[in-house]
Amino acid sequence: MKLLLNASLKFICGLLLVGLLIFLPAGTLNYIGGWAFIGLLFIPVFIMGIVLLLKAPNLLKKRLDGKEKEKTQKGVVAFSALIFLAGFIVAGLDFRFAWSHIPRAVTIIASMLFLVAYGLYAEVMRENAYLSRTIEVQENQKVIDTGLYGIVRHPMYMATILLFLMIPLILGSWYSFVIFLAYPIIIALRIKNEEAILTEQLEGYAEYKQKVKYKIIPFIW
Repeated sequence: MKLLLNASLKFICGLLLVGLLIFLPAGTLNYIGGWAFIGLLFIPVFIMGIVLLLKAPNLLKKRLDGKEKEKTQKGVVAFSALIFLAGFIVAGLDFRFAWSHIPRAVTIIASMLFLVAYGLYAEVMRENAYLSRTIEVQENQKVIDTGLYGIVRHPMYMATILLFLMIPLILGSWYSFVIFLAYPIIIALRIKNEEAILTEQLEGYAEYKQKVKYKIIPFIW
């Protein structure tokens, strides 16, 4: 019950926060891109939360805990939040003052890719029971090298980068898209620090890096 209340509270707060960040700068609720994004974001989150609550409550608990202990990771989280805030506010202002226009076809494709990224995210959580929002080595943790982890070392970040880059396209703002382009750079810094910790503290991770060469993008990086 405590986990359910915690998850419900964070879901409601997240929904209200995103709504305010989108519709307040837009100056209207008649923002189709804003409603489309909220639906694409929170309906899958709600379904995934129910599944985790019933099937993997421990994993849900870890996903709700976002308190970083590493100094570098605290900075990464702070910059990510700044990108998040600025991107949504600029998208709302863009809609309000009609600064830019994104073709409907691009928005539709972005919406489809957003759902694909969510599917990848769900698959990562299915494969990795040690998945946490914070950088830590857990008790009895083992290296996962199957499924998506056999293709890239950080499939979760692959999914989140795709998610973040599709957000401004769904909202219909090129200016917001430029802001969100900073997110992959932030993730690159997070990965550098995370891999240093895992190599030092997680048995077998150094060998895993030799086996799986690519961090996020197959055959590229």
